Amino acid sequence: MELQLKGKTALITGGSEGIGKGIAMGLAQEGVDVAICARRPEVLEETAQAIRSATGVKVVAIPTDLTDDDQARKFVEDGAKELGRVDILVNNAGSSPGGIIEHLSEDDWAQSLQLKFMGYVRCLRYVLPIMVEQGGGRVVNLIGNDGVKPSYWEIAPGAANAAGQNLTMSLAGQYGKDNISFVAVNPGPVRTERWTGLVNAMARDMGLSFEEADKLAPSSIPLGRIAEVEEVANLCVMLSSPLMYFVNGTQIEIDGGQEKSLMDRLRDR
Repeated sequence: MELQLKGKTALITGGSEGIGKGIAMGLAQEGVDVAICARRPEVLEETAQAIRSATGVKVVAIPTDLTDDDQARKFVEDGAKELGRVDILVNNAGSSPGGIIEHLSEDDWAQSLQLKFMGYVRCLRYVLPIMVEQGGGRVVNLIGNDGVKPSYWEIAPGAANAAGQNLTMSLAGQYGKDNISFVAVNPGPVRTERWTGLVNAMARDMGLSFEEADKLAPSSIPLGRIAEVEEVANLCVMLSSPLMYFVNGTQIEIDGGQEKSLMDRLRDR
């Protein structure tokens, strides 16, 4: 299927590694010029060069901390200037600390909301006027399945994700008249750089070794494994296509049919 993406442009937050890097590479392979941001300049530039070398498209690397409103504005404005327009925004930056409520500090909650939720809000605040002026666009928000499948151990990310899902649905209702469509993608566990930290935290809270927790992780998923980055990236690339713009104001889970979180499964065993 021809996805009709060649010549399009995209802003991708959290684009230096993990899912964001996979999406940036996938879009670039379809001929999309991309601007990526992340907080670590050296890792960001390394990723940008890898995508340029692999695809030949224009790749703009803009170091950005999305907890800072001025930096979020600068990323959007500089990215739009470098690319000429913004056809697609992929909000992906940010993660939230797992843990039970007794172990979560004020800083943990602030981190969860400031980046994973407010980082999305900040980028949207500045990109939507651009999309309105140019006559339309596509927003793909990477959120997470614990916003719709609550878990006591993922209460902080679940709260941030539920807010992001509500934001996505609300904006779809507001901006449809401007030919801007929105979709939320909700991954379950994905084998990224962050996975090791999550397994360590789960092992700590459940009194298990890292090896035990990592081996038990797939038990919460009927397919018997966690997702690979490319599987999530492939879905997001397809959803970025103009062929998919009528998929609007909805959420798509990509979690292998996970019914409950690993922590809830371990608690019940």
